[in-house]
Amino acid sequence: MSTLTLKDGTEIYYKDWGKGQTLFFHHGWPLSSDDWDAQLFFFLEQGYRVIAHDRRGHGRSEQTPYGHNMDTYASDVAEIVEALDLKDVIHVGHSTGGGEVIRYVAKHGNGRVAKAVLVSAVTPIMVQNENNPNGVPISVFDDIRNNTAKHRSQFFIDITFPFYGYNREGANVSEGVQRNWWRQGMNGSIKAHYDCVKAFSETDFTEDLKSVDVPVLVMHGEDDQIVPFETTGKVAATLLKNGKLISYPGFPHGMPTTEAETINKDLLAFFKS
Repeated sequence: MSTLTLKDGTEIYYKDWGKGQTLFFHHGWPLSSDDWDAQLFFFLEQGYRVIAHDRRGHGRSEQTPYGHNMDTYASDVAEIVEALDLKDVIHVGHSTGGGEVIRYVAKHGNGRVAKAVLVSAVTPIMVQNENNPNGVPISVFDDIRNNTAKHRSQFFIDITFPFYGYNREGANVSEGVQRNWWRQGMNGSIKAHYDCVKAFSETDFTEDLKSVDVPVLVMHGEDDQIVPFETTGKVAATLLKNGKLISYPGFPHGMPTTEAETINKDLLAFFKS
């Protein structure tokens, strides 16, 4: 089991498999590196070195009560990258992990980053405010916080339906996928999950997106019920200096799992381009 003790004493769990160019995967809320199974296995077999960590307070990393904000998440990644002396890295982030990726690349990339990918990402900002009138009302995030604090076990079952589009007519519902989501979530810290809601919903990544020079692929499902495409992925792509957008009609928020074959094919093409 690979772990790294950060400068503040927090122990971070990570997977590091294979050789070749490094792909670094960043998971979404409230999951763990296991959420990238379909990608880690595929790209390992394609000859890449694949790395994925459990964010502080999530999965098998230490359940520290502190540091659950985007600046700390990004600096944690920087410590891992520097400890492993990674260079020419492609960073791939899903949902909250997309925010983590763009904040890391903007603030800590230091010439170590080759490309980045934002998958169903929370960028540029999710919450509705005077600068983002079409965003998601704060009441939605208050409800997520309330359910996380008081009904987490049941809530982590219920949320899998919109997460994977399982509430759509004709959906092929996988109980195994739902149980795996629940397992990952319940392995993490309730405190980390509660605090992370603010981090993924209220952090403004606009300036991060504008400042990044490396090629960035934005991938987003048009039927994303968790992170609405029209106000996130569609907008984020316009703020990037060297961005490319692929949107997927009918694909849900959890498309790296439910639509892994398509997502992996498009990721591979971008990695090789």
